[in-house]
Amino acid sequence: MKDIARQAGVSQSAVSFALNGRPGVSEDTRDRVRRVAEELGWRPSTAARALSGEGAATVGFVLARPAETLGVDSFFLQLVSGIQEVLAERHLGLLFQVVEDVEDECAVYRRWWAEHRVDGVLVVDPRTDDPRTGVLDELGLPGVVIGGAPDERHPGLSTVWADDAGAMAAVVDELYALGHRRIVHIAGLPGLAHTERRVRTLRAEAARRGLTGVKSVTTDYSDAAGAAVTRRVLEASAPPTALIYDNDVMALAGVAAATELGHSVPGDVSVVAWEDSALCRMVKPWLSALSRDSVEFGRTAATELTALLDGGPARTVRVPVPRLIVRDSTGVARGA
Repeated sequence: MKDIARQAGVSQSAVSFALNGRPGVSEDTRDRVRRVAEELGWRPSTAARALSGEGAATVGFVLARPAETLGVDSFFLQLVSGIQEVLAERHLGLLFQVVEDVEDECAVYRRWWAEHRVDGVLVVDPRTDDPRTGVLDELGLPGVVIGGAPDERHPGLSTVWADDAGAMAAVVDELYALGHRRIVHIAGLPGLAHTERRVRTLRAEAARRGLTGVKSVTTDYSDAAGAAVTRRVLEASAPPTALIYDNDVMALAGVAAATELGHSVPGDVSVVAWEDSALCRMVKPWLSALSRDSVEFGRTAATELTALLDGGPARTVRVPVPRLIVRDSTGVARGA
């Protein structure tokens, strides 16, 4: 600010007023200050406001999931990569914290707000009857809900969402066409909005076709849970002929469990993973999977948050529907 003030021939307070859009300086002065700031590489952004004492130049990201499930979750690694790309361009930091549950997450938001630690937050894993949006509304803390419902509206929160219902319908269409009538969805955490959307869609698609051997089983997303549920359903009196897993890690563990029980994939049971990753192509057979650009998902969310921090309106943005890539793990149902 001293450099800009000296070169523009104004006071430091005039620089602050000009860069932050406040009254107190003429338009000529405001334009001169901005030109000098641009020449010196200082943009009127959140980072600039942080340097003038009006912001933290940091974005918060809290994750309320079991910590042991995060190290192998390809979706979050790619999501954070995309987020970081955008934040780095704006010279914004990312403050990340893992907590036990949503109540702890709300407490973190309140503490960050009180301590002026972050300028905004990225919210993941939206819940049904989610208390976090109310807390952020109350605090006036800008945020982007990643994976939220498209019909929810909050004055300071944008939503970036994917069509989980459309993706699940596409998977069921493919499996039904292959003759599968007994399908088990090995889902993620119960209570998550996207889990509920997938479960509801599977149930609706089954009802539309008159299928009775279709159900969802929730888990904690871990490989151990994926393997355990796989063993349980395949040892039932009428085992499924197709399994849909809510992430790639559970799908790999499920294939291993099925093989241990003497089932062939896809001869006895077909497998579809929700998240496509390199893991899906490092196992035999290669896994059919729903593919989406998770890095771009993160970029979109971060871009929407920086737009909010720059004074833009809250928006609802849809990313492309995950695309089913059919590989060797899906085939015609036995006896179909």
